[in-house]
Amino acid sequence: MDSHIVQERRRARGAVTNASGRFDLERLGVDDGWERDEDLAPIKTSVQDEVARSLITYNKSPDLPFDRSINPYRGCEHGCVYCFARPTHAYLGLSPGLDFETRLIARPNAPQVLRQELGRVGYKVRALAIGTNTDPYQPIEKQRAITRACLNVLSDFNHPVAIVTKGALIERDIDILAPMAARGLVRVGVSVTTLDPDLSRRMEPRVPTPTRRLATIRALSDAGIPVRLMASPVVPALTDHELEALLAAGSAAGADAASWIMLRLPREVSVLWQEWLAEHVPDRADRVMARLREMHGGRDYDPRWGHRMRGQGHYAEMIAQRFVAAARRLGLDHKVPDLRCDLFARPLQAGDQLSLF
Repeated sequence: MDSHIVQERRRARGAVTNASGRFDLERLGVDDGWERDEDLAPIKTSVQDEVARSLITYNKSPDLPFDRSINPYRGCEHGCVYCFARPTHAYLGLSPGLDFETRLIARPNAPQVLRQELGRVGYKVRALAIGTNTDPYQPIEKQRAITRACLNVLSDFNHPVAIVTKGALIERDIDILAPMAARGLVRVGVSVTTLDPDLSRRMEPRVPTPTRRLATIRALSDAGIPVRLMASPVVPALTDHELEALLAAGSAAGADAASWIMLRLPREVSVLWQEWLAEHVPDRADRVMARLREMHGGRDYDPRWGHRMRGQGHYAEMIAQRFVAAARRLGLDHKVPDLRCDLFARPLQAGDQLSLF
């Protein structure tokens, strides 16, 4: 089935198509002779509310530095075509393509559910991650403020949190994050994929410009909030030459640490990515995919733990060595302090008896 959507209908969107997901009924376009695809209105963002029954998701992945996370939203309007979270939209009966960035799910009761889960007697505190699946500071957060409300809950409990974002909107919440940082409870990672604004606009169409994200690093750092520059993902034959420049720009903006992840193409992301390459950089498409397959044993992606984030082989080793050398030169290679868990305490609730001592 041809699920291609004409450019006029998907301006400022990352995906080129909107094919069926794994659990969706097949989508077939029917031409009834009355309208052409070019005559249809541009695809707009819609937001549906979901009543969350639980919020904290636990994982046992050895690839991740955290074992729990929350996501205030499903789907992400930033529209990064390479986003490894796109396949999660298939579980909702939606497309990992344009649906992922235009049909969003908000969870307005997330703060209340989070408060309940943290308040349970058997809860054991460890650092909690926000933004590992979809960006907590995507555009709809400006109106919905669900992420901000969750941060208020975490602050009330003195709960450690690690945030990953591309959104400059995080600056709005410095009034919450700075006091938490002073207590050793928060660390932020800001992802900058490229310093080329044109490439960024095409590859991650509704994300703040690279310069604006570097300004966010500066604002957070100046407020005393520790920030990591995340060179993620590194795209072979497209952004890999910028690795040292990315780290240098992050260091100059005030980042105190850095990390990198190679481009990942799980499930439907591989097709979406190759469609994007064919439309935007057809002259480099074969080189990009050849490098990726070289790192994954001839496959577009190898999901094995210990392998999926970086790949293997000469090219992957070269990128790793370049990163280590640049990070060491810029002072971004030191081990960052662990977030504090010893301050965690359940705040008094209505009806609780105050201690006499």
